[in-house]
Amino acid sequence: MYGLHGETKCDELELKHLQGYMNSRPVRIGNGAFEQVQLDIYGELLDTIYLSNKYAEPISYEFWLHICNLVEWVIKHWKEKDEGIWEVRGGKQHFTYSKVMCWVALDRAIRLASKRSFPADMHRWLEARDDIYRDIQANAWCKERQAFVQSYGSTTLDASCLIMPLVFFMSPTDPRFLSTLDCILQTVANDGLVSNNLVFRYNVEHTEDGLVGEEGTFSICTFWAVEALARAGGHKPEHLERARLMFEQTLGYGNHVGLFSEEIGKHGEHLGNFPQAFTHLALISAAFNLDRALGSQSS
Repeated sequence: MYGLHGETKCDELELKHLQGYMNSRPVRIGNGAFEQVQLDIYGELLDTIYLSNKYAEPISYEFWLHICNLVEWVIKHWKEKDEGIWEVRGGKQHFTYSKVMCWVALDRAIRLASKRSFPADMHRWLEARDDIYRDIQANAWCKERQAFVQSYGSTTLDASCLIMPLVFFMSPTDPRFLSTLDCILQTVANDGLVSNNLVFRYNVEHTEDGLVGEEGTFSICTFWAVEALARAGGHKPEHLERARLMFEQTLGYGNHVGLFSEEIGKHGEHLGNFPQAFTHLALISAAFNLDRALGSQSS
């Protein structure tokens, strides 16, 4: 994390004399997350590099050496706890999303080495990637919920698990993932994460995130759900239809130029960061995959 002037120390300070937008105290500057560990970033980075090499410009050997250092770091640290994608302040956990993205980091590095014939300790990398996969299947799956859950040993749902088929960790029609998808898409009243076809990132009452109060639905999570449903829709037409309805309804919450904030509140109001970059990346990916799934159905 970097400040506006490139600084790496972003001490957090609460400005108690300000009430914030729509009285959304506390108002803070800085960000305490600069001291956190988020293991997921390595998967996101390696996936980006892999796609850039494939569709933009092939990477250099010197760059490959930097990638190898990152891979070795992931192999050394993937078993550790972290604060996760949501930057929780309730203590480190073995977050499922973080483990999945560590798997992505290894998987994309292996693919890149194979495609470009770069030198790599493939046997060791493959072994580590497969260890992560087995670890997730054994520890992130909750038999009680019949779903992948937020962290190892918990029973709490988390919308970040929707990423699994989007990064090719699992098939979108794998029974375990379909069961997870069905659990998440239940209404909040039925212990799911959905309200009016919009998706919360998790249930704040069941997650020790170190924060107080309520929050809105997370726009990125809704678009993840759309894409997951679209990918599963090839074998379950009802999923494809729900994906289309969710997408069309969510588009109605955009502002006059089609932009979205980080969250959507109970009355359709935009909350949080605006415009939120991750939200729009998920929107584009959902739109592309939904369009492709609908096109395949019509043909």
